[in-house]
Amino acid sequence: MRIAVGSDHAGFHLKEALADHLRQRGHTVVDCGTHSTERVDYPDFGAAVGRAVAGGEADAGVCVCGSGIGIAMAANKIPGIRAATVHDVTSARLSRQHNDANVVCFGERLIGPEVARDALDAWLDARFEGGRHTARVAKLDALGADHAAPAPDPH
Repeated sequence: MRIAVGSDHAGFHLKEALADHLRQRGHTVVDCGTHSTERVDYPDFGAAVGRAVAGGEADAGVCVCGSGIGIAMAANKIPGIRAATVHDVTSARLSRQHNDANVVCFGERLIGPEVARDALDAWLDARFEGGRHTARVAKLDALGADHAAPAPDPH
């Protein structure tokens, strides 16, 4: 599987560790940056991962910032992306099974590397359950399309 990875400076070390782990599992890593701990802005890297996944350059994405929240917000601005911030194996697994998340996000300041690796493995190994979740995921995807259309004139 081709997996895009990206982080800001606050997530750099965990991104590197997770990228190495992905390679050890046999995945191809598409590194969207950053490439150091020099200060950068997380929206640039969350969007880069989102674009790589939405554009077909990668099959899935992994984002890391200090909390995992801001970079997920950035990735979710890209149409077709369902990025989830996770904190453990259970939240990672459920984000795939119930929400069909195609980008997983971590906070380097909130999760240790071993827990992050275990959560990433659970996320990669989980599959979307479909069923009752299919219509809900379709509604999520439709929300992005709603924003592309102009708002109706209230007058």
